[in-house]
Amino acid sequence: MTVDLSEITGSETGAGDGSATDALIEFYRAFNAANLEALEAVWSEGEAPSMNNPIGGIRRGWSSIAEGYSKLFDGPAKVQVAFHDFTSQEGEDWHLFVGRERGVCTTPEETLHVRFRTTRWFVRKNGSWRQLHHHGSAEDPNMLAAYQRLIFG
Repeated sequence: MTVDLSEITGSETGAGDGSATDALIEFYRAFNAANLEALEAVWSEGEAPSMNNPIGGIRRGWSSIAEGYSKLFDGPAKVQVAFHDFTSQEGEDWHLFVGRERGVCTTPEETLHVRFRTTRWFVRKNGSWRQLHHHGSAEDPNMLAAYQRLIFG
């Protein structure tokens, strides 16, 4: 069964077929719940994975990526995003999602609407889809500056 989604927040029910789309849904479910253990289950293990975005910088290896998520999840800001306006390309053992995220960054004092361009690359390892790379960027420098201020203080 193919799941046709125009937006992914992590609250969707996947096809249950072990697809890359199901793994993407699990990523957003874990991220929006600030669940590091669930994120680890979606990301590739070891030193192979990489992440590059304006908050975490360039991170290589699951340990470094997990450290970045921990800083975000343990900080004063709560971030909720939805993946939308995306395309999907695939091969036998890889799947690439390219699109946009929109959401809200909230602190006790302030709420900011955020928007990012996002790429998520998954690979199939030992029969399951795992995220190998994420790249995120912001089109609006003013929004990015406000977002960094809320995240970093």
